[in-house]
Amino acid sequence: MEKQQTVVNSAEYSGIALHSGARSRVRIHSAPENTGIVFRRVDLPGKPEVRALASNVVDVRRGTTIANGNAVVFTVEHIMSALHAFHVDNCIVEMDGMEPPIGDGSSLPYCRMVREAGIVQQEAEAKVFTPSKPLYVEGGHTRLVIVPGDVLRVVCTTSFPGCPIDPQFYEFTATDPEAYETEIAGGRTFVDFRDLQQLLAMGLVKGGSLDAAAIIHDGAIICKEALRYPNEIVRHKILDVVGDLYLSGCRITGTVIAVKPGHPKNVELAGQLQKEIMAANNA
Repeated sequence: MEKQQTVVNSAEYSGIALHSGARSRVRIHSAPENTGIVFRRVDLPGKPEVRALASNVVDVRRGTTIANGNAVVFTVEHIMSALHAFHVDNCIVEMDGMEPPIGDGSSLPYCRMVREAGIVQQEAEAKVFTPSKPLYVEGGHTRLVIVPGDVLRVVCTTSFPGCPIDPQFYEFTATDPEAYETEIAGGRTFVDFRDLQQLLAMGLVKGGSLDAAAIIHDGAIICKEALRYPNEIVRHKILDVVGDLYLSGCRITGTVIAVKPGHPKNVELAGQLQKEIMAANNA
């Protein structure tokens, strides 16, 4: 029987936020059993909180934003991905602004933060959920399905015209945090050069740079350092899937088949899982 887990000590990470361009700091703290993942805005009066749940998602434009009243937090997916992979069930994530640092565009900084804090088992049984039947969402070119299974497995394919390796495919089984760090966490966020003007017009990516993202342009991938994986784009998409699905409210197992996934449908699937979990708890 698996037990719930939280972090042992507090740890922090600071840097530039991707969309706002502001300097921000995130701290993680231990939390009691059955707390879940809670984001706390310490820069606002009363330090308002928002639970990391699909039902609290208010925006999915180029990232996942959650909100509860004044407690608004942008681009939670990289933190959530690391916490899901490390099986951190209960955690307070303190923010001194509306968006966490983007770092190098991957979830590696948050993996290091969790390792620095340490992980400890709690007494209560872990909440691990697999759907009783396949769940399916689709829209545009995106298709996502999850079928029951004993471990979290993501089979993903994606395609971006102009990318030197296209389409890209990868299959990841979340056996342990080490596998996640080695295979998935290093995948950096990316953007098509043609989308940059539109994103800037939307008031986004003010903190973007080649330190924090890769750019797809004219048959090449432009980034500050060499690609970490030949298929880095699809691995980052898996990173996002792992993070967004944790918005279901507990650890998820099952096989996810993802065709051209993105935050809108990731979150929609997480919402279906959240409803299934609530129904199972009330049965």
